[in-house]
Amino acid sequence: MKKMNNDKLISNSELSTYHTPVLLNETIDGLNIQPDGVYVDCTFGGGGHSLALLQHLNQKGQLLVFDQDEDTRKNLPNDDRVTFISQNFRHLQRFLRLHKILKVDGILTDLGVSSHQFDEASRGFSTRYDAALDMRMDRRQVITAADILKNFSEQQLHKMFEKYGEVTNAKTLAKTIVSQRLVAPIRTINQFKTSVHLVVKGNPQKYFAQVFQALRIEVNDELGALKELLVQTTSILKPGGRVVIITFHSLEDRLVKNFFRDGTFEDTAIDDIYGHRFINPFKMITKKPITANEREAKENTRCRSAKLRIVEMK
Repeated sequence: MKKMNNDKLISNSELSTYHTPVLLNETIDGLNIQPDGVYVDCTFGGGGHSLALLQHLNQKGQLLVFDQDEDTRKNLPNDDRVTFISQNFRHLQRFLRLHKILKVDGILTDLGVSSHQFDEASRGFSTRYDAALDMRMDRRQVITAADILKNFSEQQLHKMFEKYGEVTNAKTLAKTIVSQRLVAPIRTINQFKTSVHLVVKGNPQKYFAQVFQALRIEVNDELGALKELLVQTTSILKPGGRVVIITFHSLEDRLVKNFFRDGTFEDTAIDDIYGHRFINPFKMITKKPITANEREAKENTRCRSAKLRIVEMK
């Protein structure tokens, strides 16, 4: 593999056509990579971040990459330092132990949906195509977006669209779906759009983007998986090791920001019965999130909402 000159910025286009890695140089700098360290890319995707990370490792270094989407396996480099784990990152600690790894030097997570997933019509992630309402990142799981629309109660749909998509008329949308599914099944993207077209508010493209975001988060339990990942970082990160996470919407960013700030999701305002106060194991590296510069935002519009946060284990 060609070594990268440390003074040379990495070109996104050089690394991946499957998915353009967001905030690439900021991510690599933020990891503070040790050449012989052990690192985890929790969201391998197109492999752009991983390829850049590998350029900083020597032959003793290790990189474990997780991705629940089996399609990403085709992006693996021919490199003995890389171990691919076809699983959701919520199982991080379990599979590290299976590979006899207890501690790592760094953890990278890019929470964005890959360009490949958006651009492959059959996956059902994009409103640009007509396809089955699928949205499963791991196609081994059973429940699809169509199942959610078929089986959720009106109240469940209302809360889902309100919480995960911040849809302004979530209650009306939920009521419409429940009434329309009694008339005809809602199995495809076009069937869904036709069923709810009378209640679309504002810009239809933006409206359906919010609605699809809510469905995707629910289908894949994205926030639940993120919380489980964050909790595990405190027990598997070496002192001086770093966690770098890129988020793309406020729900994710709020979880990451609060966990990095507090080091836990538990209420720590009151001392425990022994008088011990919880001490945050993290040192904050980024007090404010890093965002894309003007050039990157222009070249890759999907990175405009990206926020990168970094912490270091004390």
